[in-house]
Amino acid sequence: MLKLSEVIVGQYLRREMIGRHPFVGEFDVFAVEGGTAAMTYIFNTLRENHIIRAGDTIALGMPIFTPYIEIPRLNDYQLNVVSLEADVANGWQYSKRELYKLRDPKVKAFFLVNPRNPPSVKIDDESLQYIADIVKERPDLILLTDDVYGTFADNFVSLFALAPKNTILVYSYSKYFGATGWRLGTIATHRDNVLDRLIAELPKDVKEQLHERYESITTEPDKLKFIDRLVADSRTVALNHTAGLSTPQQVQMVLFSLFSLMDTPDAYKNALKRLIRKRKQALYEEVGISFKDDDPNQVDYYTILDVEYLGERAHGREFVDWLLNNTEPSELLFRLAREARVLLLPGRGFGTQHPSGRVSLANLNESDYRQIGRAMRRLIEEYVGRFNAAAGKKLDKSAVK
Repeated sequence: MLKLSEVIVGQYLRREMIGRHPFVGEFDVFAVEGGTAAMTYIFNTLRENHIIRAGDTIALGMPIFTPYIEIPRLNDYQLNVVSLEADVANGWQYSKRELYKLRDPKVKAFFLVNPRNPPSVKIDDESLQYIADIVKERPDLILLTDDVYGTFADNFVSLFALAPKNTILVYSYSKYFGATGWRLGTIATHRDNVLDRLIAELPKDVKEQLHERYESITTEPDKLKFIDRLVADSRTVALNHTAGLSTPQQVQMVLFSLFSLMDTPDAYKNALKRLIRKRKQALYEEVGISFKDDDPNQVDYYTILDVEYLGERAHGREFVDWLLNNTEPSELLFRLAREARVLLLPGRGFGTQHPSGRVSLANLNESDYRQIGRAMRRLIEEYVGRFNAAAGKKLDKSAVK
């Protein structure tokens, strides 16, 4: 990054991702083409530097942004995946039993999105501390936290704040500032981190290969930090001098950062929170589902309509069993698209365990969410009617018998 841009963006990240949490040391920032480029570069450099190899095991905090599920399967990586499943009935939090999987020495890295996509819930303080405690026992464990939605949360503290030496922080400006398409993202690593230590501990023959890989850009390739290797690898090393974002993009990041840093009462942030939460309330009112919005971990950039969980609450377990046995999971979503022009992404594409649809609360006006809610309610009522008719036939048959 440009020198002053890195200082200002770093202060913004410190305020939004770390807050008042104690943080020892400094961190470096690499400006990248949004969160998508961050993911691509990190996976690639971990592989190129033999930190993660084919056949290794990583853990994913599920549900999660779909590319995190798909990239490890590619022929480029061939990684084994252990899933940590969040529980919808427990507010989309991870149980200690799930988090305990990180204690397995086979798990080399843990990738998570916090707050989650699609449930839009931040990991609670107890779980974050539990992960940080595991890191103390397993100082070789690599963490990657993608915190693009953190700025929508109340009192957000990143895992980067609790376990900075083991954590790669990914952040993007696109959601919070409505700047999708500008491709403004960052990767941050602590200046004293596990990645540099793991590289230093590589076998001699591997170090020699890496020495040859990076010797065209530095006189001391063995001392090249992981984040500098990210920069080089993002342009196939040979084009290292052209890596990173253009000056206009970095200036835009600086302007966004300064705007936020100067907004000491958080007027912009609070206005955004009110806006998306009013949209969520409008949606659920029209669907006919009552909900309590008193969970401090709710972020509400998205909301996920879980057919099994919400259907059981509204119409009972018998209806849900009938629906799952008599419809395909995607049928409701396709009918919404075809009949009501309402497009929702399937939750199972993000690794949710139950049939569901993801609603983004960031894109439309409140009146549009009311229309979406009404369309969903009509569709649900139709299925409830079919269920009642089927149940009535069963009763008639049993009466004849």
